[in-house]
Amino acid sequence: MPFWKKKDKENKKRKSVWREWLDAAIFAIVAATIIRLFLFEAYTIPTGSMEGSLLVNDYLFVSKLAYGPRIPMTPLAIPLVHNTMPLTGGKSYTEAVQWKYHRWPGFGHIERYDVVVFNYPGGDTVMEERPGDDYYSALRGEFNGNRELMKTSYHIITRPVDKKENYIKRCVALPGDKLEVKDAILYINDQPATRYPHQKLLYQVQTKDFGISDDFVEENGIDRMPMGSSYLYNLANDQVDMVKKLSQVVSVTPFLYPKGYTEDGGPFPQDTVHFKWNRDNYGPIVIPKAGVTVQINPDNIALYRRVIANYEGNKLEERDGKIFINGQEAGSYTFKMDYYWMMGDNRDNSLDSRYWGYVPIDHVVGKAWFVWLSFGKGGMLHDMHWKRLFRGIHSLEQ
Repeated sequence: MPFWKKKDKENKKRKSVWREWLDAAIFAIVAATIIRLFLFEAYTIPTGSMEGSLLVNDYLFVSKLAYGPRIPMTPLAIPLVHNTMPLTGGKSYTEAVQWKYHRWPGFGHIERYDVVVFNYPGGDTVMEERPGDDYYSALRGEFNGNRELMKTSYHIITRPVDKKENYIKRCVALPGDKLEVKDAILYINDQPATRYPHQKLLYQVQTKDFGISDDFVEENGIDRMPMGSSYLYNLANDQVDMVKKLSQVVSVTPFLYPKGYTEDGGPFPQDTVHFKWNRDNYGPIVIPKAGVTVQINPDNIALYRRVIANYEGNKLEERDGKIFINGQEAGSYTFKMDYYWMMGDNRDNSLDSRYWGYVPIDHVVGKAWFVWLSFGKGGMLHDMHWKRLFRGIHSLEQ
């Protein structure tokens, strides 16, 4: 054997078992991280806001390629963890390095009625002890706008855009669209929006005798609650006629907030002096679009405060009836980004854009792709939804 081959053979020492396992683990983590960042990501439906198109405990994949992968804005983070360390708690990232928003080209753009996963716009500030509650709603409500008092009650943390909580809703309006809700019917650009069979609304149902049986309610997955001498039923569009045909049903009417009625706390923009809107009668409102200029004044500034200051990074001041942006008096503003309007299919049980406003393009994570696992409240082994497995979102919403 030539001396140089003998030397190479001697230098090639066999890796120990632990080193082989370590190399395999590192490779798996790197590969999974790349797939999660740039190709697709697993997501679980945590609430019923998208029922009945998507159900609690639906496990689905979100395509990052549909709209183009978003480059991480907070790159120094623990791989495969979103914003909180498992078991121990605390941040899974550091904000020592922050990159500007950038998105690689994708297969397409957000289209009206797409089901989209995005970072919750109001999630920039969080009460650590109450992570599931909206900070701004609590600030307006129980703390009456007193931030200092809130700080003495809770540990307040802030999060960068890509580390806000993930939400999933249906995009019902695109940049530049005019949106309005009239008696719970959604209109886009003055035309009735598409109504999907499984979208839900609350109905007041009057019955005779003993009402609708528990078996019927359970078999059809209907939620109901008592209201005086009648019941409120949360019915999907394709269930309304079925309930009307029951012999014991006298009437089925939508349960609506009348026009001009204001809810506690109020929907977006939380200005009941200038905008007396509610979930069932809302707008009209035009969704901001990059490059479009709007006139701003004290009467309408509530619509644009978060856009100007929080999302687009300007210094906004309001004093003596005037508006100042970056120290200059302003009577107009030109949007830098595109914005979208997201709503849940379970319309009367959905915290959506009606309550926290527009979703900026830099908050968009990806497009809901298909469900790969689904089970009910009984658990995976006892209540599997076999018919939902490996079905695309478009087929499930029909």
